[in-house]
Amino acid sequence: MQGETFGQVAEALRSGDLDAAGLDQPHRLLLDFVETITKHAYRVTDEQVQALRESGWTDEQIAEAAYDAALFNLFVRLADTFGIEPPAIYEPNGIPPAAKPG
Repeated sequence: MQGETFGQVAEALRSGDLDAAGLDQPHRLLLDFVETITKHAYRVTDEQVQALRESGWTDEQIAEAAYDAALFNLFVRLADTFGIEPPAIYEPNGIPPAAKPG
């Protein structure tokens, strides 16, 4: 925030480019799961959850990811409703692409 630059992985995640982030398979599946919750929660499937389990995530971790995604989306929607944007000091280049409504 004070002149520090983000590493390649962090920058890719801020841009919403999961392919460029170079994530391992378990983390990629988890972020795909979170993306599904964010964009189309009703499309989460038993097969998607099972793939997370098979990649090593516990049911508790999967539930925590779902809770965190849902809570983050609540905050974003409230901020959008009330027109709340982060101060420029936190995001001098504007809101990162991954955080913009799509």
